[in-house]
Amino acid sequence: MNDQIHSGDEHEHGALGDAEYAEFMELAAEEGFDVEDVENAIGEAGHGPLPVLAVVGRPNVGKSTLVNRIIGRREAVVEDKPGVTRDRVTYEAEWAGRRFKLVDTGGWEQDVLGIDASVAAQAEYAIEAADAVVFVVDSTVGATDTDEAVVKLLRRAGKPVVLCANKVDGPSGEADATALWSLGLGQPHPVSSLHGRGTGDMLDAVLEALPDAPAQTFGNAVGGPRRIALIGRPNVGKSSLLNKVANEDRVVVNEIAGTTRDPVDELIELGGITWKFIDTAGIRRRVHLQEGADYYASLRTAAAVEKAEVAVVLIDASESISVQDQRIITMAVEAGRALVIAYNKWDTLDEERRYYLEREIETELAQIAWAPRVNVSAITGRHMEKLVPAIETAIDGWETRIPTGRLNAFLGEIVASHPHPIRGGKQPRILFGTQAGTKPPRFVLFASGFLEHGYRRFVERRLREEFGFEGTPIHISVRVREKRGRKK
Repeated sequence: MNDQIHSGDEHEHGALGDAEYAEFMELAAEEGFDVEDVENAIGEAGHGPLPVLAVVGRPNVGKSTLVNRIIGRREAVVEDKPGVTRDRVTYEAEWAGRRFKLVDTGGWEQDVLGIDASVAAQAEYAIEAADAVVFVVDSTVGATDTDEAVVKLLRRAGKPVVLCANKVDGPSGEADATALWSLGLGQPHPVSSLHGRGTGDMLDAVLEALPDAPAQTFGNAVGGPRRIALIGRPNVGKSSLLNKVANEDRVVVNEIAGTTRDPVDELIELGGITWKFIDTAGIRRRVHLQEGADYYASLRTAAAVEKAEVAVVLIDASESISVQDQRIITMAVEAGRALVIAYNKWDTLDEERRYYLEREIETELAQIAWAPRVNVSAITGRHMEKLVPAIETAIDGWETRIPTGRLNAFLGEIVASHPHPIRGGKQPRILFGTQAGTKPPRFVLFASGFLEHGYRRFVERRLREEFGFEGTPIHISVRVREKRGRKK
């Protein structure tokens, strides 16, 4: 089923080949859909990984305000003091029809390294995950020594940089922005992220700097090993698991939570296959209360998930499933990664705890019932041999593609046996659909009217029952047919 998509490069028509695309467009025209609208829908759904833009700069220059301006909503926490942040560090954004991911490095706390080093460390971790960088400087203050330190880092990284001269609230501030040519990063773009002034011109420059699609840092490069990110709360046993899998002590293990700061990439052979495991630092509960180094660990973990194909989320089975466990799982699902859940410390559970754990899984993790589950002990090695088959299952689901003809036969059966409920005297219907992409599977359904969220969930559940898709999130987008009168 999925032999077509192991080449890694998806077609310009999403995952559809030329013949399949031509046939599909003919079907769309017959049903009264605008050809351009259909092409756009397939293009959006078949985009593959989005390019990543990092927003960096020293504290209190307005990075989070700029992020809110770019994404068009107030999500990044903003206060008039440095060091305010929140759990999430990545957002999806769009400008002039181009979509990209935004990494916000708004949060930091000065640690023992001192301000220059901590800002540089924060920038370094964000730049690692990025395809291009927006460097934010406070134009009312001018270039500081800390700004100069970040400039050196940006030059070393070799990534495209757009210089944002923030806090230019009117024409009188333009001269301050001009002074930032001295940084040697090219034209400073005068912006007021608070009022929106100049952000459009700056984003136009960002689109020129961003690649259409990011370089594939994972997957099917010739001889490239599959990338597995081990993620989870601090002290759930990620480093111990990596050591047990490798059969040697490769990573420092300590009972003090947070021993691991930087992800450690390890090439490990299992079952005759070489895998690249990334042992990431534990994600703590509330990022904005973290010490500086823990904030960077969280940022770095997000970068590791972006670069991985499969996220193995470790959960401490001896403790109740926490909100933070659920948040970490959501991070992996939103990043579109294949997912495996490993319940660690299984050997320590008594019958009562096992009973309650099963109830917790049913209630707290019902939304990811599709993820393969392994019950392991990183200390004793119990059931470790089940980890690789679970990872392989998740990758297979992640790469699976259903031919359009087969998908539409299946959708026809659904519409006949379980039509959408009538709402307001109308009954919307799925007319046809296609799978426009893989990694993860992305579907576009074309319908005669708006499909309710509950019905979309039903369609996803039936897709899983029919075609598997074990271990992978599924993205479903719906395009509604315009009134018939405008075509013909």
